[in-house]
Amino acid sequence: MHFLTHTLVLQVLALSLWLAILAAIFVPLERVLSLRRQDKILRTGFWKDIGLYFLNGLLPAFLIAVPMTVLAELVHKVQPLVMRDFIASLPVWLRFILALLVLETGSYWGHRISHSNRFLWRFHAMHHAPVHLDWLVNTCAHPLDIVYVRLCGLVPLYALGLAQFNAGAPSALPAIALFVATLWSFFVHANINLRFGFLEKIIVTPAFHHWHHVNNQNSNKNFATSLAFIDRIFGSYHLPKDWPPAYGLYEEPRSSRGTENQVLAK
Repeated sequence: MHFLTHTLVLQVLALSLWLAILAAIFVPLERVLSLRRQDKILRTGFWKDIGLYFLNGLLPAFLIAVPMTVLAELVHKVQPLVMRDFIASLPVWLRFILALLVLETGSYWGHRISHSNRFLWRFHAMHHAPVHLDWLVNTCAHPLDIVYVRLCGLVPLYALGLAQFNAGAPSALPAIALFVATLWSFFVHANINLRFGFLEKIIVTPAFHHWHHVNNQNSNKNFATSLAFIDRIFGSYHLPKDWPPAYGLYEEPRSSRGTENQVLAK
């Protein structure tokens, strides 16, 4: 019990430090490059999102740890040695690129399915409920939705052996890939008026992701978290020259999907 308490305290301290760094980056950035005027830093829902930041920084990792450990051990036992050696022989930079591609593709399909599956949407709808966007809205999500999407990316990553070295010891690649994707996800939610030209066809940018939060049918576009060309490959890319007129939940006429309050009540 003492060990668990100590670990929890360290994780909370690490999240607090990370939150301070994020705030130091994005609060002034949103003031200088503001897309939409926001007078108050402590805007409506601020403390709720802070609470979700800590909850989602702790709970999903705890829920994912056991199944990923079991899967890593299973893959190490059943994966052909020649395949394991081949993957381990690849340069680190190439393994990182492959890990990012696998993680992104798996997460893309998990995210896309959460928009079409009524059960999964009841959890994912929480992330689309805010009617404004800023960097902290990235944390406004149901923990089970985060677990589901992460597993969609991590399971194929581990199953293909991209998460292990020859001896079966866990690689740092999944953690690095998740770190990059998480940092970028705060950036693409930010309330900043920045466009990136031709790069927007390759990587996810604020404009790209803001259109995913629009309160019309185009919210069913732009599912990638880091690599926009994945949406181009699978036909879900949508990026006009202007910015979305408004954000929030879009309810299709045939749908009985819930609101944020209904999701929170579950």
